[in-house]
Amino acid sequence: MDDQLLIMLAFMEGTGILAPFIFIFFHVLRQFLFIPVVILCMAGGILFGSFLGTVYSMAGLLLLSALFYFFIRKMPGTHAKLMKIKYKWFGRYTKMTVGQIAVLRLIPFFHYHLLNLCLLERRPDFRGFMKGAFATNLPLAFFYTVFGEFITHFTPTIAIVIISSLLLLFYILREKIVIMAWDDFFRHSNQEKNPC
Repeated sequence: MDDQLLIMLAFMEGTGILAPFIFIFFHVLRQFLFIPVVILCMAGGILFGSFLGTVYSMAGLLLLSALFYFFIRKMPGTHAKLMKIKYKWFGRYTKMTVGQIAVLRLIPFFHYHLLNLCLLERRPDFRGFMKGAFATNLPLAFFYTVFGEFITHFTPTIAIVIISSLLLLFYILREKIVIMAWDDFFRHSNQEKNPC
């Protein structure tokens, strides 16, 4: 993974004016090369500086989110796998807020497209989805582009404190109401009474 990224960075440095377009397109390709979003955003900060790196990362992440919106419904197997992971991690009836999704995007080990799926459940129309994608990707692109170099130098204790703080923020921003279908509620109650 690191070798692929270094080769790509060296290639982009040599392309001159095409480098921003290649970098934006690389955001779409990165999931096929198994490169985390965080590393690519950090690379944008190194290549283009804080401001332009954030702008180019945002452009790439918004392009990726738009492609996800249009293609996820055409890939039922992938959609089902993501839903299975969502049910396992967050529960069947959890509907995350945009703030929660933005916080989870800052935690490096969360699946990017799983969070896109959670955003799609919250905002099913394209315009609302893209507004949510902008709001949730901006902290990710800004934070890791600007502070990416410093995060790698943090001690394990500081990293644990940062991740714990983000998890606490995720809990505070949760939606406090769960809407459950009538049939699902009573079917679940009946299964508990009759295990056979």
